[in-house]
Amino acid sequence: MLNMKQHYNFFYIHLSLLLIFSNSLLANPFQSIKTDTMPTGNYADVNGIRMYYEIHQPTQANSNIIPLVLIHGGGSTIQSTFGNVLSLFAQQYKVIAVELQAHGRTSDRNAPESFEQDADDVAALLEHLNISKANILGFSNGGSTTMRIATRHAGLVNKIVVIAAFYQRNGMLPGFFEMMQRATINDMPQALKDAFLKVTPDTAKLHNMFEKDRSRMANFKDWTDADLKAIKAPALIISGDKDVASNEHTVKMSRLIAGSELMILPGVHGECIGEVETAKPGSKLPELTVAVITEFLQK
Repeated sequence: MLNMKQHYNFFYIHLSLLLIFSNSLLANPFQSIKTDTMPTGNYADVNGIRMYYEIHQPTQANSNIIPLVLIHGGGSTIQSTFGNVLSLFAQQYKVIAVELQAHGRTSDRNAPESFEQDADDVAALLEHLNISKANILGFSNGGSTTMRIATRHAGLVNKIVVIAAFYQRNGMLPGFFEMMQRATINDMPQALKDAFLKVTPDTAKLHNMFEKDRSRMANFKDWTDADLKAIKAPALIISGDKDVASNEHTVKMSRLIAGSELMILPGVHGECIGEVETAKPGSKLPELTVAVITEFLQK
């Protein structure tokens, strides 16, 4: 059984398939492409918050390629979720990485967090940037936001990639929601605290984010099967075989989203993308995951 700390780490850093890849796939397929060495970080005023975002892209970007939006997990920043894969994506795409309400460098509003509001905020940012069509990739809570974007703002979406997300309470590890009811800031992984304070050195804002994240999860209301069936964009669903959501739940999600593709990889929550809490030094999983996602987006 996982203890409370382990449960919390799995949340916050947010039928198995055997995948056989050739040496050419496992080798870095992006190594010859140069990217901008420094991201373009900026803010946009959307829906009452000051939203932070970064743009990463190849030095000679192809304007005909649909941009890729990256949405981090709960309690996270751009870097803590995507630090080990962002540069790989940026060798192929114009990447727009965002920080959501109360997270990282983005301001808060006098309202609870919700996946619906996060979806509206990302859509407003894309409108601000004059982007009419994008691929959306979200991890953990960011995956839930991605699914909401696909239904609330379907016209903006080309394809979606949902990593380690869920849509009903019974799909999560037993005791998860009871644990969230009694969680305190002391249960938040230190690496995520450090990542927040590195970009926003304000402990009051850190505590505020934690409480809003905790409340959203503790009070999560099930989505219906119809909510997932309403997603019409091509979808790639990814999870770890020891993830916070069960394999069976992930498979069910992939079957509800018509025509979606499914990949279950070995590992725990976030390991496949090298998330800060679960990254393994020297692992090829993040590189492999990026290669599969890139192939999916290019179909």
